Amino acid sequence: MILKGRKVVGGTVEGEALVSSDPVSFYGGVDPDTGVITEPGHVLCGKCITGKVFVFPTGKGSTVGSYVIYRMKKQGTAPAAIINVETEAILATGCVISSIPLVDKLDKNPLKTLKTGMKLRIVGEKGLVESI
Repeated sequence: MILKGRKVVGGTVEGEALVSSDPVSFYGGVDPDTGVITEPGHVLCGKCITGKVFVFPTGKGSTVGSYVIYRMKKQGTAPAAIINVETEAILATGCVISSIPLVDKLDKNPLKTLKTGMKLRIVGEKGLVESI
């Protein structure tokens, strides 16, 4: 399966998908020291995003979220790549300054097409998501 979308941040990575139906706030919703989602009531609360291809609808929250993503990258707790239904500026900025591949606006809804545990290759320059 190959999905085509929009390149937000380039880069090629492979990893295991972690899919959330809930939006994510990196400021207050994710522990930057562990990569664990800590937001009470979040569908993935307690799950670790470190090294995963993290799939979720969109980001939410404070502009500080961009710097949390950067901190996670420096500490080795960041996701390998991010796929959004539609990304927003805070998340995009965090991925740009952290060189984390980010794609969105795929030709099929990634929340319905991709499943947690799938092995994926992201080719950010081309906006491609491939199951491997």
